[in-house]
Amino acid sequence: MNRFAFIRSASSIAFGSGVLLGVFVIAPAVAVADEFGVSFWLPGLFGSLAATPQQPGFSLATINYYTDVSAGRGFDFQHGAAIVAGIDANADIGLFIPSYVFGTPVLGGQLAVGMMTVFGHQEVSASATLTGPFGGVLSGSRSDSITGVGDLYPQAALRWNEGVHNFMTYVTGDAPVGAYDSQRLANIGIGHSAVDSGAGYTYFNPQTGHELSAVAGFTYNFINPSTNYQNGVDFHLDWGASQFLTKQIQVGLVGYVYDQLTVDSGSGDLLGPFESRVIGVGPQIGFVFPVSDLQGYLNLKCYKEFDAADRADGFNVWLTFAITPAMPSETPKPMITK
Repeated sequence: MNRFAFIRSASSIAFGSGVLLGVFVIAPAVAVADEFGVSFWLPGLFGSLAATPQQPGFSLATINYYTDVSAGRGFDFQHGAAIVAGIDANADIGLFIPSYVFGTPVLGGQLAVGMMTVFGHQEVSASATLTGPFGGVLSGSRSDSITGVGDLYPQAALRWNEGVHNFMTYVTGDAPVGAYDSQRLANIGIGHSAVDSGAGYTYFNPQTGHELSAVAGFTYNFINPSTNYQNGVDFHLDWGASQFLTKQIQVGLVGYVYDQLTVDSGSGDLLGPFESRVIGVGPQIGFVFPVSDLQGYLNLKCYKEFDAADRADGFNVWLTFAITPAMPSETPKPMITK
């Protein structure tokens, strides 16, 4: 048996169609792009081995996602007045992602479908200081927290394999059924629908353990009926590079680029044509191990954000645990060929 071939099943479920898309409200902020600084897409959701085929059958991935971010912005008005506002937020979120991989090829590729649910806790504090034209100062602050269930995020993906080259395409969306109130600072849902689609590529050489993956996509956001605010079109690129030191241990780097392509709109957009951007990069380590007749995968990755514009930034940590069907014990053959 190829010493790395069996790794595909567990690790790709944690980063590919098994991990569905969704972004919960991380940082409501004053004067930032995307409504309150929040996008549908959660940067970093895809990573290493994202496009590699999976073992057919039911799988389950769970992710503990922790983030700590902040944002601030200043404005000058006519006659010498100015306002400075900022926020600090942290969230501890659990993502639960059951999925099913079909054994029968669809369009020559492997079809996977699934649904993600979200549960977690968030704390947000915001402050603002207004300085008048004659030096008078008015300031205030507010804090909020919430524990609850987020939106639902369905997804479908197709994958194709040609030797060391793997390709994928996916589509996902947001069903806004989670805990959301436009009057709160902290929310677990985003309050509006969205559709996201994209494609990805993975180079994976089982003989050497070398791996490189990239997934890019675009998000279209529908208007938020509670605020009459519509986020612009977003572009995102998630990538991962790793080396399997043994058939159980994987190390490498991960990163993402998030860039808003069009400005926000709607009658609720009172702050102007802002466009958000952020870049993140960090290390990762993964472990593959047997779980009875199944296969387990544990991955830890961390991102430090920089080059942010009109968006809260900071750091985030992902701890993923996935259970997938085990690969056959005999020498494997490519699961999908064109």
